[in-house]
Amino acid sequence: MNYDTLKQRHRDERDGYPANLSLRVHRSLSWLQRAEQLDDPDSQFIFLWIAFNAAYATEINEEYRTTEKTAFRGFLEKLSGLDAGKQLDELTWTEFPRSIRALLSNRFVFQPFWDHQNGKLSEEEWQDQFTRAKVAAQSALGSEDTATVLGIALSRIYTLRNQLIHGGATWDSKVNREQVRDCVALMSQLVPVILTIMMDHPETLWGDACYPVVKV
Repeated sequence: MNYDTLKQRHRDERDGYPANLSLRVHRSLSWLQRAEQLDDPDSQFIFLWIAFNAAYATEINEEYRTTEKTAFRGFLEKLSGLDAGKQLDELTWTEFPRSIRALLSNRFVFQPFWDHQNGKLSEEEWQDQFTRAKVAAQSALGSEDTATVLGIALSRIYTLRNQLIHGGATWDSKVNREQVRDCVALMSQLVPVILTIMMDHPETLWGDACYPVVKV
């Protein structure tokens, strides 16, 4: 499943979609296309994250604003409940179990590790949080809780996203190649599955897209 296949489906069906869903899919596909055209893992990762963000982000009243991690975990739970074809299960338990397990045990994509490096947490504190996080992840893995496992994996990917977007890494650095490659491999398959499930369920309330198109 790739950009070309999904874009053709979108063209064929978009007249029957609510405007906000069509806009989400259109925007997300534009970034997915660019990611597929590149042979640069750092850029691929950034474009894939934008594609994911375009699919799930909603405009929320300030008083109810949630953290980004909470928002995308809720989004994954919704997708999992709609995933009659078990595409997310296939991705999690058949295609990418090694990459997901590697992310869950990689300290370099665990934010408290960096909080320790920046003097915000002690060695004992971040290690304790890492141990508890691994126990929670193992529990979700053991019960094959797809939405929770993907949510935890994406919270790790979000740390890498922050590292790159905020200039905390060098382009094409050998230091973080393994986690970048793992994240690109997973996201390049996850984003198309997400868009497929969304297009399978145009009747679902996906919420208002952020930054609507303004005609001038």
